[in-house]
Amino acid sequence: MGSTELPNARVSPRFAGLVTFGRYPRLEDVRPEHRPVDWAIYGVPFDGGVTYRPGARFGPRAIREASQYLKRYHLGHRVDVAGLLSLADAGDAPLKPYDCLETIEAATAFAGSLGERGRTKLFALGGDHSIAYANMRATYERLGSPAGGLALVHFDSHLDTVDAVWGERWGHASPFRRAIEDGVVDPGAMISIGVKGPLNSGEDLDFAASRGVTVLTQDRWDAEGPAVLSGFLRRVGERPAYISFDIDAVDPAFAPGTGTPCPGGFTSREVLSVLRSLRGLRVAGADVVEVLPDRDPAGTTAFLAAHVVFEILALDAIARLG
Repeated sequence: MGSTELPNARVSPRFAGLVTFGRYPRLEDVRPEHRPVDWAIYGVPFDGGVTYRPGARFGPRAIREASQYLKRYHLGHRVDVAGLLSLADAGDAPLKPYDCLETIEAATAFAGSLGERGRTKLFALGGDHSIAYANMRATYERLGSPAGGLALVHFDSHLDTVDAVWGERWGHASPFRRAIEDGVVDPGAMISIGVKGPLNSGEDLDFAASRGVTVLTQDRWDAEGPAVLSGFLRRVGERPAYISFDIDAVDPAFAPGTGTPCPGGFTSREVLSVLRSLRGLRVAGADVVEVLPDRDPAGTTAFLAAHVVFEILALDAIARLG
């Protein structure tokens, strides 16, 4: 087990010093022979795949800034996350601002090079949701491309399984369709939580339904969500699972800083509770995406996103306690 050395907030104030996620050390400053890195957290500041409002390219920077007030001990799980895990900020992936596929390929290669293969897990900060494919792909390959693909827990107002928008097959409306087609994700072990709002067409549901994805719309969550999620977790068992979290799963009253907001979503308190209910999931990788700082004047969305990252890291920390 690793232990992350953090600046003493009583000596070096949280508003001072280099801005890394959670004030965790930079990856290049960690000596792997002394402390192998458990999680490499990195940004993908790309929003060339959006279908509505751009600006999520500034999301990684905003999330890092908001994370300066994260502390190390998780009160709900009673675990010192930074004590059990060796955590590092790996900077930002290279990208091609005018090309979705080239950015995904560059980010996949970058993520694949981080830390120690077989030990270091990957956490991507977006950016729009198109970047999730890169981190899922890198996670899948670093696990040895397990037969059947990864299990996936997906929080979102949208399914993101559209084939193409305006001829673009790699935008933020399509990452899970591509991941399923490429065998990176097992649709029978995928659950989408918080889907809501009007659709362009009822046909937008067809791909997920035909592939056996469990879809918990917001209405269905309210009626039977916890029971369905518990059953999904039992079915997934010890399979490596990826968590992809689009901040627009949260109601814009609590997370206004996003490009495709949809009213009627989770409160911040509710979504943190749902994340904590994933205890026991074997988390293999994760992302948090679609934070748009220009629409987040008080920084509440970025602050919530930083806490979502911490909640997911905590799931891995408690899993190591046995």
